Amino acid sequence: MDMMTLAPYAPWTDRRGNLSGLRLAVFIAVLLPAVQIFYSLAFGPVLPEPFEMELHASGDWTVRFLLVTLAVTPLRRIFSWNRIVGVRRMLGVTVLAYALLHLGLYAAQESWNLGKVVSEIVLRFYLTIGFVALFGLAVLGATSFDSAIRKLGRNWQRLHTLIYPIGGLMLFHFFLQSKSDVTQATLMAGLFVLLMIYRLAVKAGFSLANPLVLAVCALLAAAGTAGIEFAWYALATGIPADRVFQANFALSVAIRPAIWVGIIGLGVGVAAMVQWIGGLLGPKLGLKRA
Repeated sequence: MDMMTLAPYAPWTDRRGNLSGLRLAVFIAVLLPAVQIFYSLAFGPVLPEPFEMELHASGDWTVRFLLVTLAVTPLRRIFSWNRIVGVRRMLGVTVLAYALLHLGLYAAQESWNLGKVVSEIVLRFYLTIGFVALFGLAVLGATSFDSAIRKLGRNWQRLHTLIYPIGGLMLFHFFLQSKSDVTQATLMAGLFVLLMIYRLAVKAGFSLANPLVLAVCALLAAAGTAGIEFAWYALATGIPADRVFQANFALSVAIRPAIWVGIIGLGVGVAAMVQWIGGLLGPKLGLKRA
């Protein structure tokens, strides 16, 4: 194949083979965490557990990119940003790539003793959960090509709705390996809840272009996040869950995940309102949408 034949398959080009600024920016963005991880492995300080930090970093980025991937459709609906759909497949493959990197770093931490890796995955519940999620991502990744979409037809859409339970398993794995401090896991779970509430709102017939709907979604997600955090501390730790819950209302402590989820959700609503106002005033002021 020559370069012209390969052009449509390059991650930074559209289906016609033309350079896409959005795709190029996303491609660079998804590579940066991996570059940082490998740089840290190659040039970072020598530690007793040389892969520990990078192992956690790769897992964190797997979850983050999952949330970004799931945010594509809501963002398209909220801001009428149809072009963003063009990077959804790249983001989905990125989730799988970082999950595989996460597994690879775990194997490296175990000195590539694959027998031990397998036994640990089988015997340790949180590793079993993580591997099941990885297997699910691999299935979705293997069926993300155009040929698979054509072959599966309507079943492709049904198959890829598995990303939601897979996401739940990934977050459960995150909680289990976080032990007592689940601040980051709770924040990620809260954002996942926000995205699921968006999905339910659409199914119920509400428009995500409505700032009021977005505000209600944000408040529900914040409440759900607080509930998840309370339930985790109450059921899985010896830390008083009521004190953790009360911290959501204490301005003197660090901002809790539930508050961050509410802020992010309301911020999306404010941005949607600004766009809506701009759409009303733009024609009167002689402004054109880019």
